[in-house]
Amino acid sequence: MSAKKTLQSTMTWLNDMQFEGLASDHKTILDATPEHGGHNLGPTPKELLLQAMMGCTSMDVISILKKMRQPLTEFKMEARAVLTDALPVHFAEVKLIYIFRGELDPSKVIKAVTSSMSKYCGINYMISKVCPITIEIFVNNININTGLANFNIPKK
Repeated sequence: MSAKKTLQSTMTWLNDMQFEGLASDHKTILDATPEHGGHNLGPTPKELLLQAMMGCTSMDVISILKKMRQPLTEFKMEARAVLTDALPVHFAEVKLIYIFRGELDPSKVIKAVTSSMSKYCGINYMISKVCPITIEIFVNNININTGLANFNIPKK
């Protein structure tokens, strides 16, 4: 498999444990918690990774639901990662919770999320190689589906 596109980013140390990331002219401040020498002025790298996981699948899901002409009125996500105790500390498991509101067809919502978490979302595909990702889907406060991300992408 050959890479056709490359992404570039820079990370500049500001002070203590605070850094400024720059990607596509967008700045992100990262910091550590006070017990790790930081001042809690930005997300930690692991928190940023959780946001990337949510952002990747959110963009897929919204795009798919728009194509399905689903009348979505509200969408948000929550993520919870259980960390290992041993070094290097990493995600042992992740739960992604999708929360929708609107006059939606539950089967189309499930299809949109499942498509993202089995075929399209590259960030979650990479993380799923390291730890299980559980998904929960709520429409109008009703849990309509719970399962695991299942990327069955053939290796080339």
